[in-house]
Amino acid sequence: MTAPVFVTDGPLPDGGGPASLILDGAEGRHAVSVRRLRVGEEIVLTDGAGTGAVGTVSAVEGKDRLVVAVDAVRSEPPPAPRITVVQALPKGDRGELAVETMTETGVDAIVPWAADRCITQWKGERGAKSLGKWRATAREAAKQSRRLWIPEVTEPMTTAAVARLLAGAAFAGVLHESGTRPLAAAPLPATGDIVLVVGPEGGVAPRELEAFAAAGAEPYRLGPTVLRTSTAGTAAAALLLTRSGRWG
Repeated sequence: MTAPVFVTDGPLPDGGGPASLILDGAEGRHAVSVRRLRVGEEIVLTDGAGTGAVGTVSAVEGKDRLVVAVDAVRSEPPPAPRITVVQALPKGDRGELAVETMTETGVDAIVPWAADRCITQWKGERGAKSLGKWRATAREAAKQSRRLWIPEVTEPMTTAAVARLLAGAAFAGVLHESGTRPLAAAPLPATGDIVLVVGPEGGVAPRELEAFAAAGAEPYRLGPTVLRTSTAGTAAAALLLTRSGRWG
């Protein structure tokens, strides 16, 4: 298994020479008390923005602090094309499931969308708490899947805001059962943003489809079956990552 990944808020070395880093706080506590890392074990510290310091644990201090001797620093360029999934708000914890699996698959950004037919609505303190859960889920899933890039989870968007996002994309699409074209045959760009909309369990409303079509987003289908909103984005992302060459 590859070395476990932890997120650090401090600056990472530039790779110009020997360096040591401290991992403490919640991440240090997880590394020491949960993962039980010990001296000599490999570890990766990342800033979540494409850079990772690869090293070994040189000291464990208490229950929430360890020292890492950095062996190398590596940086990954931003993935291209960039894949954004606009995710309609599912019921219960299905939203966190969608965020988790899309992050593990390789999605670069996730946009919470309050669609007309969403039963769940994010308002006030409840909405802020739900957004925090999505962001925490993305962070933990990125670590679990050994990613150096943590997906962005944006502020919730209205249909009008989603339409503007789609209009600026290199490729824009909506997963919908009325689509006559398979996503597997859609023309994909080599660079730029791919933005895909996943509707709620009740489906994308006609007025939303019209707004998205006006922004240049056509309806596409994944296959002969209809997936749940919490799994459709992950299945579509896997297809896009394969076709774009990012899984090559």
